[in-house]
Amino acid sequence: MKGIIFLADGMADEPLSELGGKTPLEAAATPAMDAIARAGVNGTFLTLPEGLPTSSDVANMSVLGFEPERNYPGRGPIEAVSQGLVLGPEDVAWRCNLVTVSPEGVLTDYSAGHIDNAVSGQLIADLEREFGSEKVSFHPGVSYRNLLVLHGPEFSSHIDYYKPDSSQGIPVSELPLTVLDDSAEAAYTVKFLNELSRKCSAFLAAHPLNQGKSSPANAIWPWSPGRRPRLPQFTEKYVGRRGAIISAVDVIKGIGKCSGMTVIEVPGATGFLDTNYEGKVAAALKALADHDLVYLHVEAIDECSHMGDLRLKLRAIEEFDSRIVAPVRAALAGQPVNYLVLPDHPVPIQLRKHTTTPVPVAFCGPGVVPDSVSSYSERLAPTGSLGAHRGDELVRLVLGLD
Repeated sequence: MKGIIFLADGMADEPLSELGGKTPLEAAATPAMDAIARAGVNGTFLTLPEGLPTSSDVANMSVLGFEPERNYPGRGPIEAVSQGLVLGPEDVAWRCNLVTVSPEGVLTDYSAGHIDNAVSGQLIADLEREFGSEKVSFHPGVSYRNLLVLHGPEFSSHIDYYKPDSSQGIPVSELPLTVLDDSAEAAYTVKFLNELSRKCSAFLAAHPLNQGKSSPANAIWPWSPGRRPRLPQFTEKYVGRRGAIISAVDVIKGIGKCSGMTVIEVPGATGFLDTNYEGKVAAALKALADHDLVYLHVEAIDECSHMGDLRLKLRAIEEFDSRIVAPVRAALAGQPVNYLVLPDHPVPIQLRKHTTTPVPVAFCGPGVVPDSVSSYSERLAPTGSLGAHRGDELVRLVLGLD
């Protein structure tokens, strides 16, 4: 059995008074996802196990069944793999956001206004030119999502941090890096990064590309460090099945590369509302011809949630439904394909950060006996016959391995 997982990053939410007590998913027009819910079975899935970061890398590893409780390497090294960086045994890779800090020292924007790729690439190149050395290197990613790698045995990955997208509106002084052990390496790493960040802030504040901006990229934010990752291989875990992954962002593509899935690059995929939806659909349909599972990830809903922009979140949900789910199902009508739709985690618009609530799941395919759920939502999914799931149960369900 072949299948497609529609992954709507950050789509789940909570009831809002301005929507008459509905969630954004309930309020949005989602006929294609509702059709999956009506034709199939509904339930929930735990994507963020207790004790792990509430981040998309953990959540998507969970959906794909890669056991982050055992295998989570940190976000930095996952994205490094996506970028083709070869990490040595003494390298520590960090995700490095370009962020906006107010004159009062408050983290005001985790994305520096969703900085343009060309601008962020130039800023990272200039940081590398100014501060790069045999001990530190900067690497550009997509928009604000960049990497910092520390090279040498004097550095540690045992450092605690604050996620920038969960920390907006908080003074930077209340969001320090801290050691997770009493080693000299951990203490030195915190000291080194604090000094590097101070120098980078001064450099970025004076940079010509940051002048006159409402959300200048005037600081770096290193977080989620780790060393070379080793994830289970998809084909081995799922008895010879082949998986493909389609996404705009390095963290998802990195999970795919680390697990031996085929990572498909789509020109114009941006990680925001201007992404190439049609290109992703075409890539998914082509990939399904010679793969058993296609993991079709869209980032835009998550970004709108972290921005706290309800209007944009509703638009992003509706575009996911009309420009991703609907055309894929229309193109494959009558073919024996399983479909699964879910978010990787909630991002309540009022909180603007991830929560650990299990996410709604809808699944349909040949031979599936529908339950009584009439539409896809956080409220109705738990009442369906699929029940509560975790681990590799969803992928096995989609692949017909149960």
